[in-house]
Amino acid sequence: MAKLVYGLSQSLDGYVDHMKLGPPAPAAFRHFIELVRGLTGSIYGRRTYEIMRYWEEDLPDWDAEDREFAVAWRSQPKWVVSRSLKSVGPNATLVADDFEKAIRRLKAELAGEIQVAGPVLAQSLTEAGLIDEYRLYLRPVVLGGGTPFFAGPRPPLHLVASDLIADDLIRLTYVPA
Repeated sequence: MAKLVYGLSQSLDGYVDHMKLGPPAPAAFRHFIELVRGLTGSIYGRRTYEIMRYWEEDLPDWDAEDREFAVAWRSQPKWVVSRSLKSVGPNATLVADDFEKAIRRLKAELAGEIQVAGPVLAQSLTEAGLIDEYRLYLRPVVLGGGTPFFAGPRPPLHLVASDLIADDLIRLTYVPA
């Protein structure tokens, strides 16, 4: 059975604005390359998937680490939960109807770790009792507003680990209490 993990980088005040947070430091980016390389796949909400599509085609200004991340990201299966999208890119499957049933099936049929990305999608999966682990990657910045990591009420959680990933990145790992 696969484990669903919701994890995103966030500001110290709990917001997940990718554009305002900016790219991670090199040591943190190395962590994310290895993380993505080890995933069984990823489940995205529409908005997060549209941000991640940045990695579909090589850009001339990319360095070796950017290309390495892109290769890892492209190689993994992706499931995109959206009622508004009509199609998705390579190695991706559109989940338009009864996403809860589809995600339960993925959990039952696959092994390993499946990343959940997108606060609204994660909230729906939390309410359905499908998220197995939450990883909050804290960045040393205060945004003062934006999309919160938790899109609704915070579920009761139990801290199971805290790790210094890089000089400017701490990961807090929680499981449902």
